[in-house]
Amino acid sequence: MQFLTSLVLAAFVGYAGSWYLGYIEGNFALLLLLATVVTGIYWLAERFYFLPRREAAAARLDEATAQRRSELTRMGIEKIDTNTVEARDKLLMQPWWLDWTAGLFPVIVVVFILRSFLFEPFKIPSGSMIPTLQIGDFILVNKFTYGIRLPVINQKVVELGSPKRGDVVVFRYPRDESIDYIKRVVALPGDTITYQDKRLTVNGQPLQYSGGESYLDPENMRYAKRYVESFPADLGGNKHEILNDPDRPAGMFPAERFPGFENCQYQNAGLTCTVPAGHYFAMGDNRDNSADSRYWGFVPDQNIVGKAFFVWLNLGNLGRIGGFE
Repeated sequence: MQFLTSLVLAAFVGYAGSWYLGYIEGNFALLLLLATVVTGIYWLAERFYFLPRREAAAARLDEATAQRRSELTRMGIEKIDTNTVEARDKLLMQPWWLDWTAGLFPVIVVVFILRSFLFEPFKIPSGSMIPTLQIGDFILVNKFTYGIRLPVINQKVVELGSPKRGDVVVFRYPRDESIDYIKRVVALPGDTITYQDKRLTVNGQPLQYSGGESYLDPENMRYAKRYVESFPADLGGNKHEILNDPDRPAGMFPAERFPGFENCQYQNAGLTCTVPAGHYFAMGDNRDNSADSRYWGFVPDQNIVGKAFFVWLNLGNLGRIGGFE
């Protein structure tokens, strides 16, 4: 068992090391699932096989010690050195290969449940969601708001809700599902969305804009205009801040066709799309510095990871800790 355990641990270390060094494309959800299963098997073996054997050996030692003490007493020998505490502790001691497997199972299974079904942490790597989220923000994502999904395959098994207009969501990038994206949902399945001259209209209802003060985008060191964008009340009423760069053109064109491309019409200063069933239209709040549904298409429901709702750390600015819309 020691040799087998050494091979298992070496495989985990090799996988994690190769992933970290960039030799392979890792899957943390799969790694965590495998770690839970493997350590769980060792924990069961420890609980129902190895531990009872060690306890039985300790009981035999206690019985032999008591028998020896009784025999020596009958022989009139009163001063008896029968201190077997150290020997008993050695018999009960968990070997290293169980300590590094079964011993870690309770911690790993708690992490697995929390990360797979409740909350998952992410770090914001780019400025596409400025001013709502800044580069370096560590955020929490609620994974059960939109339903309970099986880990790894991301298959929804319990329906609890669906994204709403204005929700900030994390999802698997449709063109490469090993990459996680974070954007704001601006249109739901069946909605018709128009983005014209940097203004949104959903189902024929224009969103409202206020503000317009200058804001220095820290990623590209350019000044943009900061607005409060508001959905009409019958479209959810969500309010959030966005950035628009007046020096950048309003037009956009996709690099290639995407699934559902026929639902969109691109013009010189914008586009109009009808969102297909089971999909969402998502945009970054930093509208002129975001690769989003305008360029690569719709977000399938099965790619949704969860709703982002809380900044739990930013090492450069602890004042950013808190919730956001």
